[in-house]
Amino acid sequence: MRRPSVPPLTRAAPAIAALALALTAPAADAALPNGAKAPDINTLASLAGKEFKFSLADALKKGPVVLYFYPAAFTPGCTVEAHQFAEATAKFKELGATVIGVSHDPIEKLDRFSVSECRNKFAVASDADGGIMKAYDSVLPDHPEYANRTSYVIAPTGQIIYSYTAMKPDQHVENTMAAVRKWQEAHK
Repeated sequence: MRRPSVPPLTRAAPAIAALALALTAPAADAALPNGAKAPDINTLASLAGKEFKFSLADALKKGPVVLYFYPAAFTPGCTVEAHQFAEATAKFKELGATVIGVSHDPIEKLDRFSVSECRNKFAVASDADGGIMKAYDSVLPDHPEYANRTSYVIAPTGQIIYSYTAMKPDQHVENTMAAVRKWQEAHK
C-alpha cells in the first residue's frame, strides 16, 4: 500500500508553530549589563546585497555601534524592525553611529534581506554558528536556533552603554536612538 505524500508546508508546520510561539512569548532581559565590555565580532555581513567582513572593532573606530539581534529574516516582526532601522539610519549616521543587525540566518538569505527589508541602508550579519548570540546572551530561551530581539548601544570604547530586550520591535529604534543621543551629548 502506498502512503500519501505530505506536502512540504505541512512538514514545516511544527517548526513554523514553534517560531510563532517563541516570537509571542515574553522576553527575558538582556543579560549583558550596561558597563560590560562588548564581545568582539568578526563575521560575514551584507549591505545592499554585497557581502563583506564586519569587524566590531573597526566599526567602533568610527563611533558608537547600534547592534541589534533579531530572530529570523523575513518574519513579520523582524521585517517591521528592519524597516524602522532603515528609516532611522540617516539620523543614526548624523550622530556618528553605525547600525548592524545580527541573526542566525545564512548569509545568502541576508543578502536578499539587506536589499528588500533593510532597503540598502544598513548591514545585517550572519551568526551561522550562534557564537555571537551566545556571547551577547541574546539566544531566544527554549529556541537556541533563534536570536532574542535584543538591542545594544556600544560606545567607541567597547563598553555597552544601553541594552533592551523585547519581542515586539516597536521601541528598539526609539530607545537606541535616545541612548546614542545621550552618549553624543555627553561627548561633545
